[in-house]
Amino acid sequence: MERPARSELPPIPAKRYFTIGEVSELCAVKAHVLRYWEQEFAQLHPVKRRGNRRYYQHHEVLLIRRIRELLYEEGFTISGARQRLEHDADAPSESVSASARIQSPEIGKLRAEIEAILKILD
Repeated sequence: MERPARSELPPIPAKRYFTIGEVSELCAVKAHVLRYWEQEFAQLHPVKRRGNRRYYQHHEVLLIRRIRELLYEEGFTISGARQRLEHDADAPSESVSASARIQSPEIGKLRAEIEAILKILD
């Protein structure tokens, strides 16, 4: 069975918390793999409630998708993926702005409008 590529993953619903089963489906990763990744990646720390049930927040689902991409699509080892995530955390503005420009041309238009307004205000 082939793993779906990142672009084939389902959209993340607008909810505050996700169960491990939901995250498993959203990220195309089995639940036991998610539990293992919690031990390996310090950034991944879901809330545990009654009965030790895990509840993931939206940013953790995005992190899991990034981990999955590093491991399954880019071929990183666990330690390599851990280092890459730490490196990405050190320079977030560059990677976030680049990905935002790629994903949405509207952001570029808004940026141009804001820059024009700033010139007028100066």
